[in-house]
Amino acid sequence: MNIGTSLRLGYQTQLSLPLLPRADRFPAARTAPEPRSSDTLGSELRQRLGVPVRIDVHDNRSTMVSYRRNGEGFVIRVHRMFIPPPFEFAETLAAFLIGRGRRRADAGRWLDRYIRDHRHAIRPSPAPPAPSSQGQTRDLKPIFDALNQRYFGGAIDAEIGWGRAPSKHRRRSIKMGVYLHDHRHIRIHPALDRPEVPDYLVEFVVYHEMCHQVCPPEPGAGSRKRIHTRAFRDRERLHPERERALSWEKKHLRLLLRAVAAGDREIRDYP
Repeated sequence: MNIGTSLRLGYQTQLSLPLLPRADRFPAARTAPEPRSSDTLGSELRQRLGVPVRIDVHDNRSTMVSYRRNGEGFVIRVHRMFIPPPFEFAETLAAFLIGRGRRRADAGRWLDRYIRDHRHAIRPSPAPPAPSSQGQTRDLKPIFDALNQRYFGGAIDAEIGWGRAPSKHRRRSIKMGVYLHDHRHIRIHPALDRPEVPDYLVEFVVYHEMCHQVCPPEPGAGSRKRIHTRAFRDRERLHPERERALSWEKKHLRLLLRAVAAGDREIRDYP
């Protein structure tokens, strides 16, 4: 989103995740002690903008604030995290709607900061179906349980299973496994569910994904996150078959890619 774009008739913009860096110009938001509502917000904005304003409150998971301007005024959609509206919200939102230059940019950063600080109010995405651990050649659950006791003291709380049906696009690499933090699901690439794939490789891939629960992502540059942190790599190196597994994977990648091309199930890509 380019928040520096000037407003014009019929133009629609929105404020979405990922969020922008913090701004220091606008003070931290605080909630008024007296009752406030979307009607209060609409009235305050009408006074500042001098045109009719309609406020719609929503509960979606991506766009927190959006607006459009019609021939009469503004239609503004705000996430429920802004209701009751903090004291500074009307002034800041007005600056974002009609301000220019630094004032509008500062307002956008204030809104981003507020959204970041209130992310707990965003409704989580629904959990995908629990994966099945039983494959054609292996059951992943006993592997998970043994690793959990040996390396994690039974502390890992997750479901594990094989991935779903593939797309058949030609690939040069595959993702051996994925850990879904929000749902505590581990999914292993079905190309590993083959008799020629050694047990130690499957066990290491499962172990790798289990490490994601005890070594979660850390903030990185901008809005990015560092997935494989130093703590994660140190934990991963504790597995005695790490080098052997990585060597086999590198040497036999074409075998795994052929398994995918032949139509075997493939793990989905998740955000």
